[in-house]
Amino acid sequence: MAVDTFIVFAGVYDSAADAEADYEVVKDLHTKAGLIDAYDAAVIVRRADGKVKIAKKHETPTRAGGVLGAGVGLATGVVLVLFPFAAIGGGLLAVTTGSGAILGAVAGHAAAGMSRHDLKELGEHLDAGQAGLVVVGVSDMQAKIERSMKKARKIEAKQLKADTAEIEADAKPAAEDAKPAGEDAKPAAD
Repeated sequence: MAVDTFIVFAGVYDSAADAEADYEVVKDLHTKAGLIDAYDAAVIVRRADGKVKIAKKHETPTRAGGVLGAGVGLATGVVLVLFPFAAIGGGLLAVTTGSGAILGAVAGHAAAGMSRHDLKELGEHLDAGQAGLVVVGVSDMQAKIERSMKKARKIEAKQLKADTAEIEADAKPAAEDAKPAGEDAKPAAD
């Protein structure tokens, strides 16, 4: 089992605009370093009804969710653990049985890779703002990511251990179930 150690950063913001600005800075940091596939990020916004919505996200295409074509990565998994009824865009995250199972697999691994205490602290931390930025990055980028989140009122950083190959293995059956009928069908031989 090849377990990778990631750092989860949760920044609290007074506005979605500030969270999105730092999201772009974190993205630029990884792009310039040639590490665009080394992080996941999600901007969350508290709606008028008090519920949380993922307004913007970047999921590493070469890790679990991206490989499976679901666009679900560890940042979305962490958000789902902290806010089980989070919405993305206009709808709930778990829109179909297949994508719900993929989300469940990724969220389960995100929850298992962190202590309950750390998860509780992250959730309480993010509850304090109107918006938040969750970044899951490689540990070597910790100081640079923290410096990039300049507009945050406060940043909490916690360690996450995850076996991305195991996440993919757990999510793969759900991804197969989520494919439209006939997508895997091979054309008939002439």
